[in-house]
Amino acid sequence: MREKTVKLIVTFHTTTGAMAMETLCKEKGVAGRLIPVPRAITAGCGLSWCAPLESRSEIEALVKAESMDYDGFYEIPV
Repeated sequence: MREKTVKLIVTFHTTTGAMAMETLCKEKGVAGRLIPVPRAITAGCGLSWCAPLESRSEIEALVKAESMDYDGFYEIPV
């Protein structure tokens, strides 16, 4: 079994929001990937963006600059 590490999880109200995040991060070269929302988090849709914790400030700035419709930012072991 793989060892869990603390990651940044960004949740969204809709699947469209999560997919828009994936597209934007790929365009900007920001690390991360779409994953199912971890059970420890309640969210509006079933997808979330998982990224290294070190990327938090970059991702927060990107989300704000692009006026993305996100639900929340979480730091949990994944």
